[in-house]
Amino acid sequence: MASRKDLWFLALLSCLTGPVLAQESASTSAEVGVRPAYLVDTLEDGPLKEKLASCIGQPMEANDWSIGHRGAPLQFSEHSRQSYTAAARQGAGVIECDVAFTKDRELVCRHAQCDLATTTDILTRPELAAKCTNPFSPATDGAEATATCCTSDLTLAEFRSLNAKMDSSDKTATTAEAFQGGNASWRTTLYSPGTLMTHKDSIDLIKSFGRKFTPELKTPEVAMPFEGDYSQEDYARQMIEDYIAAGVEPKDVYPQSFNLDDVRFWIREYPEFGQQAVYLDNRDETLEGLDPMKPETFEPSMQALADEGVQIIAPPLWMLVTAKDGEIVPSPYAEAAKAAGLDIITWSLERSGPLASGGGWYYQSISDITDSDGDMLKLLDVLANQVGVIGVFSDWPATTTFFANCMGLGQTASAAQ
Repeated sequence: MASRKDLWFLALLSCLTGPVLAQESASTSAEVGVRPAYLVDTLEDGPLKEKLASCIGQPMEANDWSIGHRGAPLQFSEHSRQSYTAAARQGAGVIECDVAFTKDRELVCRHAQCDLATTTDILTRPELAAKCTNPFSPATDGAEATATCCTSDLTLAEFRSLNAKMDSSDKTATTAEAFQGGNASWRTTLYSPGTLMTHKDSIDLIKSFGRKFTPELKTPEVAMPFEGDYSQEDYARQMIEDYIAAGVEPKDVYPQSFNLDDVRFWIREYPEFGQQAVYLDNRDETLEGLDPMKPETFEPSMQALADEGVQIIAPPLWMLVTAKDGEIVPSPYAEAAKAAGLDIITWSLERSGPLASGGGWYYQSISDITDSDGDMLKLLDVLANQVGVIGVFSDWPATTTFFANCMGLGQTASAAQ
């Protein structure tokens, strides 16, 4: 007969190994942790707080309304196996791989083609650091430290040998090792280093979770065609072909791009995937004169986009809302998108850090009425119930999973593999 100590040990072993064994098996259950409850606690008393408080402690399911933005990079190194796993456990029904290409034209998951100096340990690997487009240059009087290291500087094998870290850099650094610092105070290095992922790796992993995919074709930072014969269309085609080769149904894929021509290409050449292609809208930065509060400044117009076959548009959070009489309300941008029949996805919740000082870039249209972390729940309430978004990217998907479950949004993620 097992002793009490033996039974305790077996129970402990089960707790320790259970998540590991479950890590790559499909499950629709979600672990949202304590953060959603913390955010609810910061809300002032009222109907929204009462509704959300009633859901604390209730069972949660993975939900397609909750999208893992680069995984769960509030605490895990973005686009790492660990970040994707955390996102799945937190109930993200859709998980993002930003897609870039290597020197030997293999697709990998990176937020930008040339971010390796800030998101990996490449600068501490002399043999690989020497291959960077612009190797590390230390800070001097009047000049910040710099480094530019691109996926296209490395072969796939070299890329795989790197480790992921939290996205950060110390521009005052005089050594490559010190440049690896600079982490925001509200993030952590506790779960670093992480394991880098190729695009195909991400498909296999996310498929094993029974979740959906939203790959973003990143804008190249090198001249295209790359090395003379790898065109933008080759790149866009390769990304979709990876899903076809893996046997993934088009309905489970939301290909994204800031480049409208990429979206047009998918609509034209891969119409089943193109039906869910997402036009990421950053025209506020690229189109002179665009004002989200003035629909007449949109070019192309929302209706023109819809007429081309675009069905989903994805602007940043702030473009969808404005402030009126001290409350968050839908913006003219949001109203114009809905009037054209476009579905809306938005980005990115929990990327701003604490909201006490207005929330920064993502909250710029409502900064005057943003002063508490609970305001992100108010924003979600307007986005869900007045704007009618079909999904929200989040750096901590537990928050959007909790909100979607409590409000009856989206649909439970399928556990089918």
